[in-house]
Amino acid sequence: MTISQILNESRKIVIKIGSNTLAKEDGTQNTEFMHSFARQCKNLISKGKQIVVVSSGAQVSGVSTISGWSHKKDIHYKQALASIGQVELMSQWRKAFAEQDLHIGQLLLTKDDFEDNHRSLNIRNTLFTLIDEGVVPIINENDSVAIEEFTIGDNDNLSALTAILWSADLLILFSDIEGIFTDNPKTNPNAELIESVKSISELRKKITIGETNAFGTGGIETKIQAATKTTSYGIPMILANGGIENVLDKLVDGSARGTLFLAD
Repeated sequence: MTISQILNESRKIVIKIGSNTLAKEDGTQNTEFMHSFARQCKNLISKGKQIVVVSSGAQVSGVSTISGWSHKKDIHYKQALASIGQVELMSQWRKAFAEQDLHIGQLLLTKDDFEDNHRSLNIRNTLFTLIDEGVVPIINENDSVAIEEFTIGDNDNLSALTAILWSADLLILFSDIEGIFTDNPKTNPNAELIESVKSISELRKKITIGETNAFGTGGIETKIQAATKTTSYGIPMILANGGIENVLDKLVDGSARGTLFLAD
């Protein structure tokens, strides 16, 4: 089974976009990507597919809005920055999807929302209602109120929990790397892309896991955690480089590479 085959066969697709994909090199919003991504989502929706987006980038958007706060490390400033940035993030997503005649809806979630049966049922019902009405849900962790005890901590795992709750057919993670490599391809030119993973326990024996990156809260470890969650529920996962131009279109037609985690 190839990435292209999985994508073409899947109807309910969750797509997570990492902070590095949404940030330019100077740390400001990559609005060009957002508009291109919205167009590619419209292509899939036109084929009868349903899309849920998990979008990082609240703090990136906050820095874009109030650049003077970028150096502040205090947790209260970080949460306030996320609060400011979330407004700007959703404003840009609204503009991008409006160009495709699509409406968006926002869901800000915390760990508690998934652990409480009543809340998780409400999330599920909201997702189904939005999608049935042709609205694209955009989900993020509620970083403005989440504290360590109640935080999921990264949107890789948030997107996996969302895929499971929604009974998705596929989860796609867009990051700043092409997939899982045997080693860090940025420091080791001999690192090889692993295009298909059937056993995550065997994968862990073959690879070297590095640290998180500059903008994001996740790294390879959180992506493997997400894959472990989804594949155990029968949901395959694709990890690909969101920085590739028209990457979603190219994954569909088979011209872009990535790592496909096959469901158990």
